Amino acid sequence: MDTLTDNDTLTARSLYEVDFYQWAFHNADLLRQGRFTEIDLENIAEELEGMGRNNKRELLSRLKVLIMHLLKWQYQPNRRGESWRTTIRNQRDEIKFLLEDSPSLKYNIETVIAKGFITAIGGFEDETGISAKGLPVTCPYTFEQLMDYDFRPE
Repeated sequence: MDTLTDNDTLTARSLYEVDFYQWAFHNADLLRQGRFTEIDLENIAEELEGMGRNNKRELLSRLKVLIMHLLKWQYQPNRRGESWRTTIRNQRDEIKFLLEDSPSLKYNIETVIAKGFITAIGGFEDETGISAKGLPVTCPYTFEQLMDYDFRPE
């Protein structure tokens, strides 16, 4: 990847606004060269924070899908099939990989599960037509159950 030279008219900060891809490679190159005074520190910090938020959002999204499918499995036994089984397994796999890469996402996992449950209820109602009034008010599954490949509520 070509990086900026000292003679380029674009500064690292303005490059961030017009060509993120080149900005990322340019700043990575500056870091590798030890040219710390030239890096776009503010935008790098923002991007790193954004990466952390994205990981947390991904965890929440995957927990939502997993919980919704476990609810469907539990409350619609006559509709159980390979598609639901596959979705449950895939979400567990992806959550496991995400937590392996970022173990600190487990911190306060119960709060994330609670949020995932709240959003899963809406999807459950939309997909099944079953009212959430008959569901528990809190997530009926523990983190251990959510991550247990053999667990499916009966």
